[in-house]
Amino acid sequence: MSFLIAISAAVILLLLNTKSDLPVFNPSDFNPELVDVSLQNEVTDHSVSDFELFNQNGETITQEDYDGKIYVTDFFFTRCPSICPIMSNNMEKLQSTFLDEADVMFLSVSVTPKLDSIPILKDYAEKHGVINGKWNITTGDKKHIYNLARKSYFAVVNEGDGGLQDFIHTPNFILVDKQKRIRGVYDGTKNEEIERLTNEINLLKN
Repeated sequence: MSFLIAISAAVILLLLNTKSDLPVFNPSDFNPELVDVSLQNEVTDHSVSDFELFNQNGETITQEDYDGKIYVTDFFFTRCPSICPIMSNNMEKLQSTFLDEADVMFLSVSVTPKLDSIPILKDYAEKHGVINGKWNITTGDKKHIYNLARKSYFAVVNEGDGGLQDFIHTPNFILVDKQKRIRGVYDGTKNEEIERLTNEINLLKN
């Protein structure tokens, strides 16, 4: 009996240690080029801010839609000919993997809101098999998107030329937990990173 208790304790300890290995990311953990200057030295207590965006159906999407959810965010634009199709295909795979998991969702944000109108986002969503209520493909006010990208998710570099596409977005997928904290950053173009992300979503769920 004591042997079984010892084994059980060891298993519990291993699980706890594994869970603790998933870090909480703060602004200071990111490349400063991705972080608004006002936050670059912040080392604790970061959580993503509230947002108000419009999805592929013209519906208003806010933080309330993601309350109590684990979710993955990326920044993209529909005319991107290089990494965006790969990222969206991988997000589609993640959606399929977690299709029946109500507490896992996905959020894609366009960095070219003037070009990516709701009808264009609708076409893009249909092309990538987006399931309403599971994955939102969004647009919104450009300044608001800038603040989300640079002050919440740290996923774009600011070119600052005032043009239609003056954000240079990364291929990063950002994992956010139910407390609105960033728990992982992954290259959304690499299969091995998608596998790691899948495993770490499951880790958060458990």
